[in-house]
This record gives sequence, structure tokens and C-alpha cells, in this order.
Amino acid sequence: MPVSRETLIPAYFGAHPEKVDRYAEILATWGIERGLVGPKEGDRIWERHIANCIPLTTLIPQGLSVLDIGSGAGLPGIVIALARPDLRVTLLEPLQRRVDFLIEVVAELGLDITVARGRAEGFKGSFGVVTARAVAPLPKLLPLSWHLLAPGGLFLAMKGEGAAAELAEAQESARKVFNKVAKTQIHEIVLGELPLARVVELKKAG
Repeated sequence: MPVSRETLIPAYFGAHPEKVDRYAEILATWGIERGLVGPKEGDRIWERHIANCIPLTTLIPQGLSVLDIGSGAGLPGIVIALARPDLRVTLLEPLQRRVDFLIEVVAELGLDITVARGRAEGFKGSFGVVTARAVAPLPKLLPLSWHLLAPGGLFLAMKGEGAAAELAEAQESARKVFNKVAKTQIHEIVLGELPLARVVELKKAG
């Protein structure tokens, strides 16, 4: 079943209905023009991109700082900020052209979001939540970004059907990280008419 804008906005974006609508327009225009969104994705912005990120927003506790690594077109970071105005969101992106895009989008939407250029492995900071969508497999991603989590913080990675296998591989190859993991869980979330979403959660000890 297609996921409609009319269904999503009141259910998940009541605080910023006009802003999330505008963000979808931006992804379908600027995003495609600049190569951040596929040329055939214009008609699937809601289902494939915005709706895809919504389940993640339900797992984040109130009032935390969030770092979205490899943010690209702002997914899931901008969606998180639109759905959860209680959170302090930072978008981290290594490519300058994408950073420029994110800065323009944040200004256009009037959001209080920090945009930073850099790679996770070289970035400094301490965040309550670190998120990632389509950045890298967990065995590679975790060792590069684990230092950015505050003690007790949550690492939340959006994954597909291979989430369990990817997590198992990470547990074998990234033992130094998993020595500091207090909790591991794969969330399978179905919200209303949205497709099944899988989010890998790792909680840092401390």
C-alpha cells in the first residue's frame, strides 16, 4: 500500500507539518538535480525515504543529542529533527557538495540543526544517540563511530533483511566494540501502514 503524505504528516510530524512537506519537495527537486536522490525516486520520496526513517524516531529517548553520520541528503537526521523537535541533531557528512546541500536545506526549513563536514573516525564529540542509514556494514561502521557515543548512549542503524547476519558478523570482527556493549537488540517495527523496518540497537556500557 502506498504511504501517503496525508497519512504521515498528522501522525508523525504534527509539530512541523509544512516543513516536512517542503522537505519532500526539496528531495524530489534539488535532491535529484544534485544527485543525492536517484533520478527515478521522485514519485517515491515519501515511501522510500521519509517514511522509511519514521520507525527510527520512535526509539530515541526524550531530549538527547543525536549524531547522524554519513547524512547524505539528511536521512534520517532531518526526518528525526522534524518528527522529534525535543532532540538536538547534528548531521555529519564527508562530501562538501552534500554539506552545502544540507546547509541550504536546514536554512530553507528553518531548523535548529548543526551541519558538520567530516568522517566519523576523525570526528570528535559525545552524543546520546548515533544514527546511520545506508552508510556501511556494521563490522566496518561500528569501530569507526563507537567513540562518538556517550556512556549509556544508543547506536541505532537502519538495516534490511540481513540485519541479524550483519550483527553476528560484527560481533565476531569488532570484539573491542562489543566488549563495551551493554545491550544488543534488533527492532522489527511496523507502524500503521508503513512497511516493516529493522533497526539494530547497541547500547554502550556505562
